Amino acid sequence: MLLQLHELLTYLNQRGVLTFLVLAQHGLVGHMQSPIDLTYLADAVLLLRFFEAFGELRRAISAIKKRTGAHEPSIREYRIDRGGIRLGEPLRNFSGVLTGVPSFVGQASELLQNRK
Repeated sequence: MLLQLHELLTYLNQRGVLTFLVLAQHGLVGHMQSPIDLTYLADAVLLLRFFEAFGELRRAISAIKKRTGAHEPSIREYRIDRGGIRLGEPLRNFSGVLTGVPSFVGQASELLQNRK
């Protein structure tokens, strides 16, 4: 299957088609796993992750791979509301966000200020 997928993506790329691959991972919070690793086929990989902080379910986004050029290495919280998708400041007050169970290393007042 991986060989067929590689051939299909190569063909589409040669035809100028932009292809998005979406891979659902098992595990909502905490350890995640995928039934298959497709990252080697992708030019860019974004990781969308739920995490728990202060009794709330929150969302984080990070660019973990970009084949050409530089990318921002920070992990940011994002929110989806009536105004669309909103990216927050980098989550510098947390450690382990991508595990789904982060440790808070900052001050609570800073966190509340950044949510507004």
